[in-house]
Amino acid sequence: MLHTPLCDLLGIGVPIIQAGMGWDKEGMTTPPELVAAVSNAGGLGCIGGSSIRPEVIRERIRRVRALTDKPFGVDITLPKMEDVKVPDPDEVKKEIAEKFPQHAAFTSNLIPKLGLTAQPPDRKSWVKTPHATREQLKVILEEGVPILIIGLGDTAEVVPLAHEKGIKVMALAGAVKHALSHARKGADVIIAQGYEAGGHTGTIGNFPLIPQIVDAVKPLPVVAAGGIADGRGVAAALALGAVGVWCGTAFLVSEECGIHPAYKSQILNGSSEDFVRTAYTSGHFARHYRSDVIKAWMGSGLEAMPTPYQGAAMDEIRRAAEAADRTEVLQVPGGQVAGMLSREKSAIPAKVIVERMVEGAAQILNNMRSHYVGA
Repeated sequence: MLHTPLCDLLGIGVPIIQAGMGWDKEGMTTPPELVAAVSNAGGLGCIGGSSIRPEVIRERIRRVRALTDKPFGVDITLPKMEDVKVPDPDEVKKEIAEKFPQHAAFTSNLIPKLGLTAQPPDRKSWVKTPHATREQLKVILEEGVPILIIGLGDTAEVVPLAHEKGIKVMALAGAVKHALSHARKGADVIIAQGYEAGGHTGTIGNFPLIPQIVDAVKPLPVVAAGGIADGRGVAAALALGAVGVWCGTAFLVSEECGIHPAYKSQILNGSSEDFVRTAYTSGHFARHYRSDVIKAWMGSGLEAMPTPYQGAAMDEIRRAAEAADRTEVLQVPGGQVAGMLSREKSAIPAKVIVERMVEGAAQILNNMRSHYVGA
């Protein structure tokens, strides 16, 4: 077993947290089965709620509760964003054409260049707005989820609302100043996420970032994120002063994860260099697989539009790709640790992933003590 103060704080058995990855419209990145499997294994499973509608978040929360009586979390983002006139995909497309004509033309031309046909909005399409974000938060508070994770954005408004309901708040930080801001605003746990990580991430690598944040926010507990997929990463995180780990990419190829096989192939076949950090998926910098769509945007000479416009343009491309069964031209968010994953490490039950991380870390820490301490 591997027990740290984080386990006592969150009521979990081992300090392994499955990241609340929320980039897909249906929430299949972190389906209830995956979340519950991690929690039942003693870790903390998290629903990735950022990209899914409030009513779907509610459904997912209730489904997780039907599968486990253990603590779990929900992750959402509260990014700075433009408030669109009408939060309808077709209306936002018109707004993009007015405000960003070059980007609108690029998107319209890219779809046929990829051999795709433009599609109307589908049942998964929606545009995230400040109002929609508050509706997501409202659902989480109403459902009394044990732990709320803020993956991007300001925690000032969220912390008092969550604490009033007895909900603990974890907040991601990619720099010391962000960690200090979350700490001042009352977050219970800081997640120090390094440059290596998938999804929205900063510019500082984990080895310098984690100890700086540990020192800056002590005695608040710090969880390490980015580049962790096995016991070696867990042991390294603990050595740097963290009391737990936040892992995403390793769970994307787990048995319970519901992402498209093409995305799993990108992770399993891609190298660390294939996962690049750009703002072209959402308007905020994030690490994704270098797909045909990402390569096209990178070669366009255009800066990413602000949120939510860039995400709306990418959603238009997604609809066209999925209608043609060409998901492979799109991109999975993933970290540089994808280079460590292979077919042999895929389709493994989440429970086994958690157990291997714990056992591997415990063995490494014991071996280091016996081999090096006092030598």
